[in-house]
Parts: sequence; C-alpha cells; structure tokens
Amino acid sequence: MQRGKPLPQKEVAQRMEVSERWYRNLESNAGAPLTPEALIRLSTALALGPDERLALYRHVHANTKLGEPEPDGPEEARSALTHLLATHERYPAYIVDHAWNMLDCTDPMADWFPWVREPEANLLRWALTAPEAREQLTDWPRHAALYLAQLRFALVSSRDNRQLGALLDEVLADPECRRLWDEETKVVAYRQGHRFRLRLPHVSAREITVTSQVLLPAHRQELRYVLLLPESDPAPLPNRGERDPAQCRS
Repeated sequence: MQRGKPLPQKEVAQRMEVSERWYRNLESNAGAPLTPEALIRLSTALALGPDERLALYRHVHANTKLGEPEPDGPEEARSALTHLLATHERYPAYIVDHAWNMLDCTDPMADWFPWVREPEANLLRWALTAPEAREQLTDWPRHAALYLAQLRFALVSSRDNRQLGALLDEVLADPECRRLWDEETKVVAYRQGHRFRLRLPHVSAREITVTSQVLLPAHRQELRYVLLLPESDPAPLPNRGERDPAQCRS
C-alpha cells in the first residue's frame, strides 16, 4: 500500500490529526483504538485507493462477523450459485472459493478452458503458472499483475490462511511472477467489469473480447460467481465438428 517512499510516522500522524505517539502505538500493535472514523482518517492520510481501503478494513476486522443472521450454511449458498449457472448456459461462467479453487462452471467455460475439468483445478494457479495461460491471455503480464494484486488482497483479508499461503509459495516459484510481485504493492479486491482479450484458437478464428462480471453472495463472500460476457459471438472455426457438452462439476 505504499506510494513510493514510506511516509514518516510524524507526517502520517499530522495528516490524521492525532499524536505521533498514538500513531506509533498503532503501527506497533500496542493497543491504539482503530475506530471507523480513525480508519477513514488513516485511509485518507495514506492516500489509499478503493481496493486498498477495503483491504485495510478487511485486515483490521478479519475476525469480526456481521450481526445479521447467516443462511443455513456454505452448501446452501453454493447450491444457489449453481442454480444461477444453469441460467447462463450460453456464456462461460464459473464459481470459485476464497483460494480460486474451481467449484463449478458452465459448459461454455469448460469448452473454452478444458483445464477446468481437471482434479483440483485452480484458476489462479493456471493463470500464473500454466504455459498455455501466457498464450491465451492477451497481454499476460498485465493479467498476472492483476491476479497477484488480488492474491495480495486475499492474504490481507484472510490472515494466516494456509491454503492461500501455499498458493503464494507455488506462484512465486515462477521467476516472472516473483519479479511482478516484488515490483508492485498494489491490491485489487475483484476484477469486476474488467475488459480483456483472449486467444482461443480451438474456439474462435479471432481474438475474443470479454468483460467479467463478479457476483458475491451477501453472507458467503468467500465464494465468487464470475460471468464472462463476450462483446460478440466468437468467430466459428471452419468445419468444426459437434461435440458432446463438457461437464464441469467438482
């Protein structure tokens, strides 16, 4: 969340209109009260963007649960999203959990990306480490930087999560991912409304431009429903034979 050089404690305290001692206690976890108002002041003092503010809030309140009653359980939330998938069978759409494990998807998603049928398929692992991802995701370095920024947000939001930690270790074993990780400290919450291009020669004779729409269950925000909306129908391949619909079920 830095903006170039780290800000001196005195300057941040002045921007927040608090004592330097209070801010020093905050940085050292010495019990300085971080109220909602103080969070707003801190976010403003550090010139945080929307995603960074959300990451800070999630980090501070990582163990805080909302007061509203929860639904019956995660299976009910996932079942509702699976039902939603059935209404979007025309488009690539999928459900992932907090660590980008592929839980469910539509047939077009499996048609575009056959790897989703594999056991323990993981979106982030594929996008950052699979050689085919670097061919299929146009301008891969930009995609990789965004996925790493999302992973950074997830790690801030879910402290001490072993699955995310293991995923980070696996991703950073790749030299290019390590370089991108070290170059930026950006955080991104979700890729809502992200417009990007795909090279899928097994699907279309030309590049496909899509926009991602991300839905979160109100009480189960560890689940994500993502719909890829093409700007136009993919150009059909010549003499492409009919195939049985692919199934993607965990």
